[in-house]
Amino acid sequence: MLCTGTGCVAGGAFRIKETLENEIQKQGLEKEISVIITGCNGFCGQGPLLVVQPDEIFYGFLNPEDIPFLVQEHFLKGRPVKKLMFTPPEKKEPIPLLSEIPFFKKQMLVVLRNKGIIDPEKIDDYVARDGYTALEKVLISMTPDEVIDEITRSGLRGRGGAGFPTGTKWKICRTEQKTPKYIICNCDEGDPGAYMDRSVFESDPHTVIEGMILGAYAIGVSRGYIYARTEYPLAIKRMDLAISHARDYGLLGENILGTDFSFNLEIREGSGAFVCGEETSLIHSIEGKGPEPRQRPPFPAEFGIWDCPTVINNVETWANVPVIINRGADWFSKIGTETSKGTKIFSLVGKINNTGLIEVPMGITLREVVYDIGGGIPDDKKFKAVQTGGPSGGCIPYSMIDVPIDYESLTNAGSMMGSGGMIVMDEDTCMVDVAKFFIQFTNDESCGKCTTCRDGSDALLEVLTNITNGNGKEGDLEFLEEAGNAIKDASMCGLGTTLPNPVLSTLKYFRDEYEAHIKESMCPALVCKNLIKYYILPEKCTGCRLCLKNCPPGAIKGELKHIHIIDQSKCTKCGTCLDVCPTKVSAIIKVSGKETEKITGIEEPYPVKRREKEIKK
Repeated sequence: MLCTGTGCVAGGAFRIKETLENEIQKQGLEKEISVIITGCNGFCGQGPLLVVQPDEIFYGFLNPEDIPFLVQEHFLKGRPVKKLMFTPPEKKEPIPLLSEIPFFKKQMLVVLRNKGIIDPEKIDDYVARDGYTALEKVLISMTPDEVIDEITRSGLRGRGGAGFPTGTKWKICRTEQKTPKYIICNCDEGDPGAYMDRSVFESDPHTVIEGMILGAYAIGVSRGYIYARTEYPLAIKRMDLAISHARDYGLLGENILGTDFSFNLEIREGSGAFVCGEETSLIHSIEGKGPEPRQRPPFPAEFGIWDCPTVINNVETWANVPVIINRGADWFSKIGTETSKGTKIFSLVGKINNTGLIEVPMGITLREVVYDIGGGIPDDKKFKAVQTGGPSGGCIPYSMIDVPIDYESLTNAGSMMGSGGMIVMDEDTCMVDVAKFFIQFTNDESCGKCTTCRDGSDALLEVLTNITNGNGKEGDLEFLEEAGNAIKDASMCGLGTTLPNPVLSTLKYFRDEYEAHIKESMCPALVCKNLIKYYILPEKCTGCRLCLKNCPPGAIKGELKHIHIIDQSKCTKCGTCLDVCPTKVSAIIKVSGKETEKITGIEEPYPVKRREKEIKK
């Protein structure tokens, strides 16, 4: 089972597939061994990867050059190759079996139940895993109202960020008198570090299609749209192929499965504007208008695309529907917490050992995700914060690492569930710089319609830039709080109302870092370049020239076995000298607003031996 999600494909998965098939044929094993492509396996940090079944052996970080040896050792001689297996950072021995790898142990797969198991480009693989049995059940034995009731009782809430009850939304649209009605799948995830929807499309496109057909039947819809950003070529290709196959099998189009129910589905590609993740902006984009939000109410369920009732749910929400119909609302509602039912997919990225796509039950704690599934922080550094909910989410500190992951708990912590991005930060992260990064992103992506969002984000960005450049002043923090709350209260759409979250949450939990930047002209994490300077300590320099050879701007001068000097006019403060120095003799000196802290230095190359004699004397 060879992973061919976007990450593994970028790492050469298709070249590995070609090499694997050639080697298997060369060894005469083609009748015994099949190479099956799958979508994203989830453990993206180990890609390209494959799983050998039924042995359940997991191999990662593969190259085409590894394949001949793997085939000979494992497939011919029955000896799994240890050096290609996953080895956790804290252990010396590899973990051979997929089920024993900690990354997979605490996950609960509902939406991702078929990941790494089926070929996403073959409808028969999906059917073999109970695909389209929910559709058969509904068309034979359930009325539209019964379907909506089942979804309502399950407690399913929208997974796109707002968390609105799915069944309630469907019921509102169904009771509207105006026709025609439409449904839309929102796959316009634009969050930095997020790739949940893309991976579902790439791994199991039919589960989304089946969910949309079920929704169309329940609401009374004959046409639907999948809105996907054009930057997802592989996902779009597989979804387009799945739609074609479903139509060939009589699962889409006129008189589905011989009934009176008809439903057609088509893909519309967006150009990547982040604001199109907001449902009214998305509707305008499909209509060919500028992607700007409109005032709500009325909501799209009443007044949507082409002024007709429209239900918009994201990829993960639609993908939950077939499972709920098959296994029942009671089963689904027992997963998670009282107010947040089911599971949630997250893309776990940042300063974390095990990067990848995970699906966990609602109510699991951040600690379990970061340490049990994520494997902790690289190089044994301290966990500092995690940002959830995309660029509009907040940063949750270590002191709240035991907070459960559900809609209400994350909101109370000053963050949000969002669509599922989760970025982990370690002790070397500057929280002021993080806030500036996300405000820069949302400022660029604002459509500009709201004065508060357009001008407010500009004002926040200007103040944050001044602070990170060492030009912060008294009153800046109060201004950030006041402006942030004003933007939150007065903006029209979800982008504006959540835009200040990174600033407000970091001010709440990391105010001391802001104050250090302003009052002490110092960046505690040593990230903001204008607040630090690098010097070479002459009493420790051995003249090895490593820093000189590796300095990108060529700011270091010195001869072999002579003390080196950093030319401050050329230094870009990249920190390479400190990284490569065997004795770590580069001193990082904070810059005060008035005067640079003094350190003993020299003006010209000085022989190391003479210095040692002088020290000894």
